[in-house]
Amino acid sequence: MTLDEAVELTRTGDLWVFRGRSVPDRAIQTMTNSPVNHVGMAIVVEDLPPMMWHAELGKSLLDLWAGTHHRGVQLHDLRAAVTVWADRYGQRAWLRQLEPQATAEMEDAALRTVARLDGTPFPSTARLAARWARGRIPRLRGRVAEHTLERAYCAEVVAVTYEEMGLLAPGRRPNWYDPGRFWSGDALDLLGEHKLGNEITVGVERSRPPR
Repeated sequence: MTLDEAVELTRTGDLWVFRGRSVPDRAIQTMTNSPVNHVGMAIVVEDLPPMMWHAELGKSLLDLWAGTHHRGVQLHDLRAAVTVWADRYGQRAWLRQLEPQATAEMEDAALRTVARLDGTPFPSTARLAARWARGRIPRLRGRVAEHTLERAYCAEVVAVTYEEMGLLAPGRRPNWYDPGRFWSGDALDLLGEHKLGNEITVGVERSRPPR
């Protein structure tokens, strides 16, 4: 479907996953054994335009929560974010829809998570790899997952938000998750009757060839 159609269709809790061909993109895909290297979550509330909740190194787009330009965890206009990832970063985009639709209580929980995590710095490439590796180490019984992150990459942000929304069971470290966990090829067990649909390819018209 077109980007216009996808923006019209997307709702809070839907996932947007991306795959690129740059060296850093390939490194993330190889390191995590995943076909994708980035994931974000849609937030669509009241009369506001659809927004993308994610973490990235860039700061070209305005963070709609903070009202500033910065790197790290950010809330962007969704259409603008997908366009940047396709046009500037040369990424392919897919939409995965949450079924059934998120409730008002889930949306409130998502916004509380935005208030808590917005502006959290993005880790360096080396730290990102180390965080992901530590997430594979079995945790001690009785410990609970941390929700206040000093640094966060995209999959951690989505995982923590999903947990706060009641879609993921607590208990795992946020850094156990990587973008591939949110691809249909990996089994992501959501709570209750919720599930994620298959990937829908989103076509984004590019104004110039990707770098």
